Amino acid sequence: MKLTSEQAQEIKDQQSQEYKTKRVTAPELEKILYEALPILDHGFIRVVDYMGDDTSIVQSARVSYGKGTKKVSTDEGLIKYLMRHWHSTPFEMCEIKYHVKLPIFIARQWIRHRTANVNEYSARYSILDKEFYLPAPEHLAAQSQSNRQGRGDVLEGEKAKEVLELLKGDAEQTYNNYQTMLNERYDGSVIDENAVGLARELARMNLTLNTYTQWYWKTDLLNLMNFLRLRADHHAQYEIRAYADVMLDTLKKWVPITYEAFMDYRVGGTEVSAKGKEVLKKLIKGDKVDMDQSGLSKREWNELMEAFDLKDNLI
Repeated sequence: MKLTSEQAQEIKDQQSQEYKTKRVTAPELEKILYEALPILDHGFIRVVDYMGDDTSIVQSARVSYGKGTKKVSTDEGLIKYLMRHWHSTPFEMCEIKYHVKLPIFIARQWIRHRTANVNEYSARYSILDKEFYLPAPEHLAAQSQSNRQGRGDVLEGEKAKEVLELLKGDAEQTYNNYQTMLNERYDGSVIDENAVGLARELARMNLTLNTYTQWYWKTDLLNLMNFLRLRADHHAQYEIRAYADVMLDTLKKWVPITYEAFMDYRVGGTEVSAKGKEVLKKLIKGDKVDMDQSGLSKREWNELMEAFDLKDNLI
């Protein structure tokens, strides 16, 4: 990721600001506020604003005048209780706003989480930068044979080289055509003084989905955790998972007690159906359990076995 001198100076100016406030702040998050955290080849995430911290959750749960309790252990116990029993409303009282630079195809996947306020860079008004996402060789993989929306074996040798050349060539060609239709280069210079360019809102349709876009994305803590639970999971697409992993670290800096409860009960925990619960009860008693008699589908059975690291020969 490379920032322009103007972008770097803007971040420096933002970080040098000093404001006095009576509101709660998160010291560790303050240290990285406005900083561009690199992701993929040209992407980044910046935390540009936030409201509340762990004590705000406790305050909301108790509807009190204070900002939590005098004992951190008491706050921790309540937050764990809220997380464990799915009491979600107190987590909605905290909010965070990110500035994200990401490939368009990831933005379209991301926007399916319809629980945030979003303002995207407008290609109707401005010219998109000449930046495209090109996967590292280790992230070029064939279509999975068992998962229609997943990856299989990594491509190697000449095949990987061919794919990268196609991706780069197509992106370069369509961007050059984009500039030609606009009659304007990405640096603002005119190509032909005697020609008229196509409207930006029309020229943009020619760009490839690996072109980078940017947006401001503001959401509450509850919906951020819902997003991260799905997108930081190992089944998620690598590119969006790369963003989620960085966001997980900002979550830890912002609300460390909530982060620990989230990692324990949501990320590290698992849900079990009533039928699955009965299977586990029988296994604990030492009874033999047969999949056909469990009432679970083959997929449900396999997921249960995987979640608890159980093997058929132990049953």
